[in-house]
Amino acid sequence: MRLLYKSLLLVLGGAGFFLLAGLVAVWAPDKPLTALTERWAGAPSQFLPIDGQQVHLRDEGPRDDPLPVLLLHGASDSLHTWDGWAQALAPRRRVIRFDLAGFGLTGPASDNDYSIARHVRQVLAVLDHLGVQRVVLGGNSLGGQVAWATAVAAPGRVAQLVLVDAGGYAMPAQEVPLALRLARIEGARRAMAYFLPRGLLLASLRNLYGDPSKVQPELVDRYYDMALRAGNRRAFGYRVDAAMVDSSAQIRTLVLPTLILWGGSDRLIPLASGQRFASDIARSRLVVMDGLGHLPHQEDPQRTVAELLRFLDGMHAN
Repeated sequence: MRLLYKSLLLVLGGAGFFLLAGLVAVWAPDKPLTALTERWAGAPSQFLPIDGQQVHLRDEGPRDDPLPVLLLHGASDSLHTWDGWAQALAPRRRVIRFDLAGFGLTGPASDNDYSIARHVRQVLAVLDHLGVQRVVLGGNSLGGQVAWATAVAAPGRVAQLVLVDAGGYAMPAQEVPLALRLARIEGARRAMAYFLPRGLLLASLRNLYGDPSKVQPELVDRYYDMALRAGNRRAFGYRVDAAMVDSSAQIRTLVLPTLILWGGSDRLIPLASGQRFASDIARSRLVVMDGLGHLPHQEDPQRTVAELLRFLDGMHAN
């Protein structure tokens, strides 16, 4: 009996040791902004006091461009997702991009408001701060939803729309990333504020790509650091809790030149949503990028920006 008792203690002690070792391995405390700026906020990054926050923004290209291109990232992303597009566009167009409240290096909002209406107000505040009256407004995923919602709220500020695998319709995802599924569970969401396994992030990113082999370590580093920016993980929880009001009826009120780019292998927001956007928005055109996933602009910048340039040149010709 005494031997059995000792054996049980050894087993429990061993289990406890490996559990503790596992927790230590995935322990990921917040990182202050100052620890991230050297790697992720080099030139031409700047921080502007807008709407009560220090907004991380990049503004590139010719300042005399009469119609700048403003690009909005998706949930859990940052302005870096548009690096490929900005590099291709900046020699000829002014390109503006910034980290939305609760994401990237901008970080959390003091009032924990991450509604679409709040993001729209932030977009307009950025334009006002920069003295820009009208733009070509593009966005991916959440950023796409903010883009079309801005066009609805302030049609005079948006000349053309670019929707890249945009949100807006209440349609179930074919394969929701694990990180998002966990964020919907209260206990798991609390734990995510202190623990962040890189493997979880890697799996989520691979799920968002048409070709998972394109997800390289440096890409994982970026998403990992942006997630650890102080306050972002808690902000993500508030974002998941934000009221999901179906306002898709507003989409049908849009009448403006719109390019709808969609990854044919998007498992998060299926192609059916892209087809519905094309049906609901007058003067729109849908381009399906076969083999690409939910982040087609990031997965293949060269191929996707070529479609954007064709769209912009076509609008200029008209």
